[in-house]
Amino acid sequence: MPVELAVLGAFIVAVTALVMSPGPDTILILRYTLTSGPKAGLAAVAGVQVGLTLHTLLAVLGVSLIIASSPVLFKTVAVAGAAYLGWLGVQGLRGGGALSLQGGGPQVGTGKALRDAVLCNVLNPKVILLFLALLPNFVDTGRGDVSLQLITLAAVLIAINTLWQAPMVWAAEAVRRWLVAPAVTRAMARGTGVILLGFAVLMLYEHLT
Repeated sequence: MPVELAVLGAFIVAVTALVMSPGPDTILILRYTLTSGPKAGLAAVAGVQVGLTLHTLLAVLGVSLIIASSPVLFKTVAVAGAAYLGWLGVQGLRGGGALSLQGGGPQVGTGKALRDAVLCNVLNPKVILLFLALLPNFVDTGRGDVSLQLITLAAVLIAINTLWQAPMVWAAEAVRRWLVAPAVTRAMARGTGVILLGFAVLMLYEHLT
């Protein structure tokens, strides 16, 4: 096995705690599930895992290290991520619009949900730091192929992430059936919009001050 069982167990505990902490990915998944149903929610879940897979590839190739070691590049990623979260937040504040829960209104398609989740995850500098600050602590350079160890740990991370986020979609869909009142719909859309804008502001403050 590429990673020792004891090390893998410790990694699972650490990653589970991180995965269960709410962040932009969680808000986006809940938002699309509540506004457009479980297919859009599961597409967003899949998009997050695609983003994590891309982060894994970048980490293995050393690109993440290059980005993190360059203040200009890292801040560029941070600003791009904040701008994208801000744009998603503004969408929710524009009076509902495409975020209506009513069956007759326009819905967010699975393609858009997937794309938004991929970009939200890839442009989150905290995820880059996760792959640079957490994963290397569980890699034993004397054990053999470092890339294989990174891939194994990332696969475990993706599995735990999926096991946490997919049931979240199904739970949110059960709640969604009660959220048919237009006032509730607007409040939910605007509430998630404010939260995403909050994440954007915090990212800008952290990386530009």
